[in-house]
Formats: sequence, C-alpha cells, structure tokens
Amino acid sequence: MGATSYQALSQTWARIYRLAHLHSIAAWDSAAMMPPKGSEARAAAMAEMQALLHRMSTEPQLQGLIDAAQGESLDAWQTANLREIGRDWRLSNALPEALVQAQSLAGARCEHAWRTQRHANDWPGFLENFREVLRLSREEAQRRADASGLAPYDALLDKFEPAMTSAEVDRLFGEVQQWLPGLVQEVRERQSRETIVSPQGPFPKQAQRALSLEVMQRLGFDFEAGRLDESAHPFSGGVPEDTRLTTRYREDNFVQSLMGTIHETGHARYEQNLPRAWLGQPVAQARSMAIHESQSLSFEMQLGMSPGFVGLLAPLLSAHFGAQPAFEPHALHRLLTRVEPGLIRVDADELTYPAHVIVRYRIERALIAGEAQAEDVPTLWDEAMQSLLGLSTRGNFKDGCMQDTHWSDGAFGYFPCYTLGAMYAAQWFAAMRRAVPDLDARIANADFAPMFDWLREQIWSQGCRWTTAELVRRASGEVPNTRHYRRHLEARYLN
Repeated sequence: MGATSYQALSQTWARIYRLAHLHSIAAWDSAAMMPPKGSEARAAAMAEMQALLHRMSTEPQLQGLIDAAQGESLDAWQTANLREIGRDWRLSNALPEALVQAQSLAGARCEHAWRTQRHANDWPGFLENFREVLRLSREEAQRRADASGLAPYDALLDKFEPAMTSAEVDRLFGEVQQWLPGLVQEVRERQSRETIVSPQGPFPKQAQRALSLEVMQRLGFDFEAGRLDESAHPFSGGVPEDTRLTTRYREDNFVQSLMGTIHETGHARYEQNLPRAWLGQPVAQARSMAIHESQSLSFEMQLGMSPGFVGLLAPLLSAHFGAQPAFEPHALHRLLTRVEPGLIRVDADELTYPAHVIVRYRIERALIAGEAQAEDVPTLWDEAMQSLLGLSTRGNFKDGCMQDTHWSDGAFGYFPCYTLGAMYAAQWFAAMRRAVPDLDARIANADFAPMFDWLREQIWSQGCRWTTAELVRRASGEVPNTRHYRRHLEARYLN
C-alpha cells in the first residue's frame, strides 16, 4: 500500500524542518560567533538555503497533495498539521524565489553592517542598506496582500501573528492607551517619595555569566539541549532540540543581562517543551510570536519581577557579586520595579515598555503603506518618543531608530507581538491563580512547578494544534482581554 497524500506531505515538511534546522544554527552563528570577514559568504550561503527551502515548499504537486489529504481519514493532530501545512504552502507561494533570495541577502548585509553602524551613530551608512530592505519588504507586503486579500501591513502582521489585524491591534492598544499614561504618572509620583539603593559595581562579565547560568538552571533550562552566548542584541534561536540563547553584558549594570537572560529562558522553555512526538511537523511549532512573547514575559515580568522571586534572587546576587545593601530583597524589588521613561526598549521598565512598541508599530505601518520613506524615520521616531515618553532622540540614532535589529532584517509586523505577549502573559497568570490560589507563596518558596506545569499543559505541549484564538480561550477561559494586564500592573505598582 502506497503512502497517503498526507504522509507524502509530512515527509516533505520533515525534510524542510531538517534543512531549516541548519539555517537557524547558521543564523545564530552569524550573530554570536562568526568573524566579521565571514559576513558576505554567510549571507550568500543563507540566501541560497532560503531559496532552496522556498523551492521545496512551493513544488507544484503539493497543491494536489493538500487537496487530496483533505479527504483522507486523519486524527485531530493530523488535521491540525494539515491546516498548518496548508498555511505554510500559501505563505510560501505568495512570493517568488528571486524575492526570497534578495530579501535574505539584503537583510543579512543590513543587519551585519548595523552592528558597527549603530555604535558609530552612523544613520547615513545604515540608510544606504535599509532603503533596499524596505523596498523589498514593501514588495513582499503587496504580494502577500494580493494573495490573501489582506491589507499590505496586515499581510506582514499575519506572518507573525496569524489572523491578527491592525484594526484589532489598534483596538487593544487603544484600550491600554486610555489608562496607561495616568497609571505611569501616578506610579512615578508615588515612587518619587521612595529611596532607591543603587548597586555598587563593577559587575565582572564572568560573574554575570555565572549568575545567568545558575538562574537558567533554576528555571528548568535543559543545558543538554541548548546554550547561552553573547551577541549585540539578545535573542533566542536554534530549534527545540538545540536552543540557542544570547544576552549582552555591561559591567556597570547587571540588570540588563540578568533580566534579558530570564526573558530568553522563557522563550527557550517553550521551545524545549513543544510536543516532541510531532517535532519536524508544523503542528509542533510555536503557535505565534505573541504567544512566544507571552512565555518570555511570563518568565521575565510575571515571575522574574514578582516579590517572591526577587527574594530568591537576592542571595544569588550577593553570592556572585558580594553582599551590599542594594541586594536586600525589598531594596532590590524597588530597583527592579522602578518606573522611569528611557530611550532603550530592551531596558525599559514594565510600565513604559508598551510606548516603545507603539512608536515602532506606528512607524512601520506608515513605512509599509508608503506614507513615510526610509529617510523620514529619525524625525518620526523623535516626534513619537516626545509625544509618548517626553524624550528626544534628535541626532541620537544609536539610542533611537537604530537600536533594534528587527527592521534591518526586514521583520516588519513583528513589534506588536511584544505588547500582545504582555497582555497574554497577564491573562495566563490570572488563570493560574484561579487554578492555584497559593501560587505566589509557592513561588516565594522556590516551588515553580505549578507555573511550569500549567504552561506545559496549556501552552507548550499544544504547539499549533489550535488556532491562536482557540488556544487563548482554552487556556484562560476567555478571548484576549486587556483587563488582566491592567489589574496586574495596578496590583504590582500601586498595592
């Protein structure tokens, strides 16, 4: 008896997965280990691999196999996998191979040059590469719009957050903007009467790395299936069987690397706990980027900034850096929850962080729509930062529009996922506390099992079995609701 159409499809996507594995490790290496002179050759090799993967997922016979598989007898997981195979096929067929290859080359060149251009505050140099990235991204957006019937920006957003639209983002972000500015002002007024004990550095890089590794271990990271390295911009990459995390260190500030590592560990735990029996198939992938961000923010913000967890961090800091008053639990919690508008998104406090996302969301929508040009970005950035955070970035490109790597690599439509993820994380913890009323007391006693078990059962093990909307409903009992996000922030910063 020959293979069914579904079996033929699953074999093809298993091959795609294995080759994508190599591509992901090459991408990690280019950011963390590759010497500078390897950049052009690596860009060409990765573009060639992207073209190969695109070719494999757009083979003409696949459409017939997908149509035939719809009529075969499949179980629930196979049905979900076929749905995701079909989605992959549609996304791939929206673009010609030449565009995929050109985008890979342009993105690799722009991102690699960005690493030195950012430090040099070299906007003109960056702009030269960025114009081409933007041109190709606009072409991608239009082609995806033509294939899907979505608006161009929504077609890019759909890549990262399936079925999400800018209209829904506007609604959710609009609700947050109604109450967030007043909450920030109230919290800052309250905190102005508090005394902050500043940690006394320096904090040697090796000590910071040792601290990060110990915290990762306590958070359940599997070091036999992943590792921690250093890069210009922290990220999580690799594959579930081999997760690669990076962080960055400053010897005058340990908080950046510590909280960044906790954040990336949340991403990694999700990847390491995706449904193992289905690895290699689309149904075993993470559901969406906002769901992925909900995992990193569950670790960094919901858990990592909680009083109980901070009480556990305090003795670790003393052990790695030496005891000092700033490491007393109450003082440390005040330090970590200090609200103060700043220029850098990855260093932003929990309350002002959404403003950074909104700045980028507004600008990238205008760029893709053709309402703004690449040359306009610094001015638009400065205006938005002044409006939302009262800060100017005029002439300061490295701490303004050049601080992130996403646009240099053509990742338009990604930024909304950060704040959507924060909303989901608050919704997860509201559901967790209903299921485990003593959750916070158990965290304070270093018992993270209730949190990990809930996430494993409700999110990690589900992969792409459900649509995002259905996953959220099953896990939390309701649709996305900003009320939980507001309650979380008010409870943490006002009570």
